[in-house]
Amino acid sequence: MEHKILEISANEVLLIRHTVMWPTKPIDYVRLPNDENGRHFGLYINDQLVSVISLFIENSLAQFRKFATLKKYQGKGYGTILLNEIMLIAQENKLSKIWCNARVEKSSFYEKFGMQITDKTFEKGGIIYVIMEKGF
Repeated sequence: MEHKILEISANEVLLIRHTVMWPTKPIDYVRLPNDENGRHFGLYINDQLVSVISLFIENSLAQFRKFATLKKYQGKGYGTILLNEIMLIAQENKLSKIWCNARVEKSSFYEKFGMQITDKTFEKGGIIYVIMEKGF
């Protein structure tokens, strides 16, 4: 299927974040206090938004957050395409490191992108996360 990646607004990522990540919580649960400071990207298939990710750059570090793909489109490589684009943006901006809070059960996915598990973990909403990072 044909796809395209576009930079989108903070509000445009909310529905997919909510549907995929925390559907039983109010939509404001997936809104980040600094969403307006981030860059938000969406992957579209035939003009339908199916995957989103938000990128926050501070000095020479970047964090990606709230990476979500609609269930119907998971396992088809669309998230990989979107995350590869984010890695490229980080490299083009000459950042020293990119990092994320990964759900522990998804850490092997991020390892495919050269990200490494750190010893920092935390729990939120009953889910255990590990901080993963990649230097450039």
